[in-house]
Amino acid sequence: MSIPVSSPWRPRRNRDAERELKREAVLRAASQIFNEKGFQATTLDEIAASLQVSKPTLYYYVESKDEILFECVRTGLTMLQQAIAEVDAKGGRAIDKLMAAMRKYGEIVTMDFGMCLIRVGEDPLPKEKRVQLRRMKAGIDHEFRQLITEAIEEGSIAPCDPRLAAFTVAGALSWIGRWYKPGGDLRPEDIMTSMIQLLTQGLFVREAAASPKPKRSGGVARESRAGKARSVSRRSGSK
Repeated sequence: MSIPVSSPWRPRRNRDAERELKREAVLRAASQIFNEKGFQATTLDEIAASLQVSKPTLYYYVESKDEILFECVRTGLTMLQQAIAEVDAKGGRAIDKLMAAMRKYGEIVTMDFGMCLIRVGEDPLPKEKRVQLRRMKAGIDHEFRQLITEAIEEGSIAPCDPRLAAFTVAGALSWIGRWYKPGGDLRPEDIMTSMIQLLTQGLFVREAAASPKPKRSGGVARESRAGKARSVSRRSGSK
């Protein structure tokens, strides 16, 4: 009687999914080391060691260190694009969408790929790769300008130059990715609450409308005049 042989090979769809998971692990491990040491100071040997695999194993998933950085930055930009698109798809007031997009942006730049986008970026890459990534950045900038323009039109934001406003907002939020320390005493959600408040309300104290002085009653006025008269009388008697 023949015993059916169980194939030791996994179905192709399973192999593809497993390969993608391992490739993402390579990218994430690399992004963490890039964020800590910088691109130039990081070696493929270090990335492989962090995953407990050999350097040749990495080449099954990526072709070069340049490709790793390109994919890390592209992933960070894709996360931003998707977050803004999701916010916009929900609809609602422009100011609410803008603030939600700001919060998402700030949260993403505290994550591995978002931090790599900010701390390393596309500058170390060949020109053709830089062009692709900067095109994605321009698209994100356009989305922010559009949200700001809509918020101005609905009266939620004071009239301003949407381009400068977008640069200011994105610049302030991006900088979080440089100084944020994972595991520190500041949580991303708390940082974003404070940052949004600063960016939307500013630093200066808003002066409350001057409250009208209470009118003094006639009785109080008469008592005041009587008191002044007694005071004058005493001073006159002391001379």
